[in-house]
Amino acid sequence: MTASIDGAATALGIEVDEVGPGRARARMRVTAEMANLHGIAHGGYVFLLADTAFAYAANAGRVALAQAAHITFLRPVPIGASLTAVAVERAGGLFDVTVSAAEGAVVAEFRGQCAVLPRGVS
Repeated sequence: MTASIDGAATALGIEVDEVGPGRARARMRVTAEMANLHGIAHGGYVFLLADTAFAYAANAGRVALAQAAHITFLRPVPIGASLTAVAVERAGGLFDVTVSAAEGAVVAEFRGQCAVLPRGVS
């Protein structure tokens, strides 16, 4: 990715521990401040984790901007859970991100599409 740091991800304690062309992995622990009215992780935080992995993967070695994103929530995430999002590019600018809990259960699937900007444009 470029030298930029994702301030939103940093503020939430998201750690990006793997980045390569078309691939990235990000991790986050769900805190009590991230709970929804049901006492589980608010979907917006799960989306943000997946979107962060997508952004780092899409921007590895190039400049890209998100065009569209969709997430499917598969199971609730309890407070205190450690989540990992793994983003993989499937085709030019199309990424799939799997969000899993520490025990391996898949909690969400995210699909993002980006536009790659020409060199020199940011």
